[in-house]
Amino acid sequence: MTLPHDTLFDVDGALIVGAGLAGLYTALRMAPHPVTVLSPMALGEGASSAWAQGGIAAALGDDDSPAAHARDTVAAGAGTVDPAVALSVAEEAAKRIEDLAGLGTPFDRDAAGRFLQSREAAHSAHRVVRVKGDAAGRAIMQALIGAVRATPSIRVIEGIEADDLALAGGRVAGVFARSACDPWAAPMLFRAPQVVLATGGIGGLYRITSNPSRVRGQGLGMAARAGAMIADPEFVQFHPTGIAVDRDPAPLASEALRGEGAVLIDETGARFMPAIHPDAELAPRDVVARAVHHHINAGHRVFLDTRAALGARLAEQFPTVAGYCREAGIDPAVEPIPVAPIQHYHMGGVRTDAAGRTSLDGLWAVGEVACTGLHGANRLASNSLLEALVFGARIATAITETAPGATVQPAGALLTPEPGPEPGPEPGPEPETDTLPEAALGELRRIMTADVGVERDGAGLTRALRTIARIERECEGASRAFLNMLTTATLVAAAALRRTESRGGHARADYPETDPAQARPTLITLDQALAIRAEAEETAP
Repeated sequence: MTLPHDTLFDVDGALIVGAGLAGLYTALRMAPHPVTVLSPMALGEGASSAWAQGGIAAALGDDDSPAAHARDTVAAGAGTVDPAVALSVAEEAAKRIEDLAGLGTPFDRDAAGRFLQSREAAHSAHRVVRVKGDAAGRAIMQALIGAVRATPSIRVIEGIEADDLALAGGRVAGVFARSACDPWAAPMLFRAPQVVLATGGIGGLYRITSNPSRVRGQGLGMAARAGAMIADPEFVQFHPTGIAVDRDPAPLASEALRGEGAVLIDETGARFMPAIHPDAELAPRDVVARAVHHHINAGHRVFLDTRAALGARLAEQFPTVAGYCREAGIDPAVEPIPVAPIQHYHMGGVRTDAAGRTSLDGLWAVGEVACTGLHGANRLASNSLLEALVFGARIATAITETAPGATVQPAGALLTPEPGPEPGPEPGPEPETDTLPEAALGELRRIMTADVGVERDGAGLTRALRTIARIERECEGASRAFLNMLTTATLVAAAALRRTESRGGHARADYPETDPAQARPTLITLDQALAIRAEAEETAP
């Protein structure tokens, strides 16, 4: 079938969809082979990577090892991490840190030039490499953007957002895309022999998130609609210490603060984590997030107290958090920081192999949109940027090893349009006006937070699936960007309903125990998720 489009662009080399850390690093690793990067916004804007505070986990100390890092990753992942993937990623970590340092990332170092490392929750050693305490994401992105701008083989096209995969001959052959400012602008077809999804996570599907709100699972939905296998969509990580101020997206109080000794207290000044887990505030994120959630639901207020651990030093050591507090009128040197759990990361995604290949020929996935087997049911702190780097390098190697000889393009060169229809998904009817109503999106975000949030149960998940189905019917003919969001929401809720246990980032109030028989990754297609949704609709009262 053909999708009408105004312009066809033949991409010279691979096409990367997304311009966060995962996309830009993959592009750099492909040099001097030609690559085109589609970015919905100007480079550095709207990417979750730039907001990352913690840093990158890597076993660099004399008292640490990749094997120990892998063991911590497996333990945090609650029984569903692929141990071979965890070890191989940990073994590559030092090389990837050196790559970024070589690009100019100003990692914190001691007087002898060694990387300074902090400790975060569920790590058995100090192994998180940082920049100015809590500014790693922005500093890394600045270094990557500078390198990309200076690399002739990388072409960046800004202001363009992909909303469909183009299929031809049983493989992915490119993407359909539009102006990021106008979901009803005439589509463009970017045809490419290899497509790399680097579109980020699902944070914007929730009412409050630590991620840019426009990152709403579009890439995952796009791949699922094309038939890709999806893994572990029910595992959603909630950061336990979002700063509880009236902002969306919400700012974070970095986990590194707890690594430096900050503690969680309630309005009475009492700590509650020591009674819940032996590691107290440094327990795995899912444990801490649920504890904070339950304490708030019991009528308490929760605060992160940095006064004794850091005091006035917080402003210098953690300038990003200090800035957020200052904007909210909070002085953490003399008063505790109000916190609450917020959506932070998605462990699930498009299923890939150890090289980043998906189940669809010609399609690769890297970063938060991918599920590689590293994170399992609960991501270990600061493993996300590491995973993006390791798999970005692997994808670049796999693609360029089979690509024809490198052809360097002038920086910023334009693609040459060609006329003529090309194979693609069958288009749905398009209304005369934009049918992505803010009310529908708001309802979707509310239901995901209420019923597919920190803690779920069968009744709530069934209600969520019925609501998603109703929104889809009421918004029939909506932009494909919105359809991708609804697709991803369906996958998350359906997989959560199917997993009848509590494990890692998936907590069921009606199945509070972990079932050893379910200690395996979820593999699910969109057709399977839709069948679960249809069954939920049939059980409606």
